[in-house]
Amino acid sequence: MGVGALLRAWRDRRRISQLELALRADSSARHISFIETGRSRPSQEMVLRLAEHLDVPVRERNALLIAAGYAPTFPETPLDDPSMAALRSGVERLLAAYEPFPALVFDGTYDVQAANRGITMLLEGVAPSLLQPPLNAMRITMHPDGLAPRIRNYREWRGHLLSQMERQLALMRSAPLRALYDEVAAYPLPPGGHTSAALGDHSPFALPMMIEHHHTVLSFVSTIATFNTPMDVTVSELAVETFLPADAETADFLRRVAL
Repeated sequence: MGVGALLRAWRDRRRISQLELALRADSSARHISFIETGRSRPSQEMVLRLAEHLDVPVRERNALLIAAGYAPTFPETPLDDPSMAALRSGVERLLAAYEPFPALVFDGTYDVQAANRGITMLLEGVAPSLLQPPLNAMRITMHPDGLAPRIRNYREWRGHLLSQMERQLALMRSAPLRALYDEVAAYPLPPGGHTSAALGDHSPFALPMMIEHHHTVLSFVSTIATFNTPMDVTVSELAVETFLPADAETADFLRRVAL
């Protein structure tokens, strides 16, 4: 597929008209039309400018450049490369500082790249086969031999995770992510997994994950952070997920076991 057709697909996906894109990119609707129909070959600068205003993922920006006949601009550096030492060190400090609360870092297909001791605690009882590298956060959470049987509100939490993956798939092409989605969506529900769980007397401020640990129900809400303006494919697909105690009882329990 040519760069014009790819750009049009991204514009359609973002529901932006040619005129609106032209105004954002300091161009003209006529020029955008010519690019999309193949009547005009965009410069490398124009490809990157349009990709920026269409919020195209970094990996896909490389694909646009290749389709336009240019070399990829964004490298894909392995996390264990020496040039990534500062990033790894910073992430490790961040995860350690969040203890005793759970936190982890995963990539674009939810393979875990780093985790703190709060996560390790929650993984007690997970089948050893699921803990073989690369650990995958979605598999560990939704597999019948993973965390699923211990998640009290599994129906709601599963729906949240699948919706999260669906939103990603709607915004980017990723065969590995699609395969992972199809796999975890097909997992059988654990006993009781088809029923809704009571969330307590008070309405939570966000959907919690309620998980049983050593006969205690812990309640967490999660946040996901990504890096601003990434210039590397690997970095662009990293996400830091932190689990904030949703009630005082969970926070107190985690502080006690950390002593």
